[in-house]
Amino acid sequence: MPQYARLSAVGKEAALAGPARPCSVGNMTHASLSPAAGPLVTVIIPTRDRAGLLPRAIASALAQTWTALEIIVVDDASTDNTPALLAALDDPRLVVIRRQTPGGVSAARNVAIGVARGDYIALLDSDDEWLPQKTARQLASMQASGHVISQTQEIWMRGGRRVNPVARHGKPDGFFFEAALDMCLVSPSTTMFARGFFEEIGLFDESLPACEDYDLWLRTLLRHPIGLVDEYLAVRHGGRGDQLSTMYIGQDLFRIRSMIGLLGRPEITPWHRDCIEKELRRKVRVYVTGCLKRDRPEEATRVSALMEAALLAAGAHQSRPPAQGGAACG
Repeated sequence: MPQYARLSAVGKEAALAGPARPCSVGNMTHASLSPAAGPLVTVIIPTRDRAGLLPRAIASALAQTWTALEIIVVDDASTDNTPALLAALDDPRLVVIRRQTPGGVSAARNVAIGVARGDYIALLDSDDEWLPQKTARQLASMQASGHVISQTQEIWMRGGRRVNPVARHGKPDGFFFEAALDMCLVSPSTTMFARGFFEEIGLFDESLPACEDYDLWLRTLLRHPIGLVDEYLAVRHGGRGDQLSTMYIGQDLFRIRSMIGLLGRPEITPWHRDCIEKELRRKVRVYVTGCLKRDRPEEATRVSALMEAALLAAGAHQSRPPAQGGAACG
């Protein structure tokens, strides 16, 4: 097991700095980039109807101290002023892809990943922002550690005020598959990937309306650790009704679907199967209880049957010896 470097926590009180720079607009094309030393980092910003928030995200990407950037903004068929806003910008590092029909955040990210030219890829949601040294510090960490994926610490903002996440939301480092089954422990806007990551792990699952990131992190942790740059380098803004976390009630259904999909993957070990079964049964139990309270017995029966069929097919219902370090899951 290689040793993975971690950076000390700094910059908790740092403020975003630097004005937005002008940008150029393309349609599935790449403008010429000014030469810059070091690897090219592609920044992917999916957006839909967030003209009031998108400029802040773009400005924070353009204000990075690491200047070898390609910034791809995917407009997922916005109906507000987003197209006009993007057309007014002018910078050779910016590429705009305009989708005529909305496909969701996963489809938007996947389109950008498919045309990205960078040696590394970083995600930035259109309602979030980065501190200026985010790209440089994370890139240096990944090059030193050899990680194919990493995340940074993040500042949480809700309703314009900073909030402190509870302990269970703490950012882990390394292999944390079992903990990641319980809840999403990685924020997209903090992540950076080596170029070959998506060829190996696969793209975002476009069939999931939400929890698509939860699904990707679990698939990742079957094979790779997720590194942590222990610095506050991203700002996560929450508390609005247009976010997927608030648009979809009962998101455990999407997590259940993700875990059922994991059971069919060839790389899972008996230890992984035991961990998945334990958490899958817990989440299905909670979901079924909610369905019955809302007089939806057919949905409760449907999801229970899906779980049992998946467990039977994977053999996860049988007793197995533990496979990781001699310790049983949980």
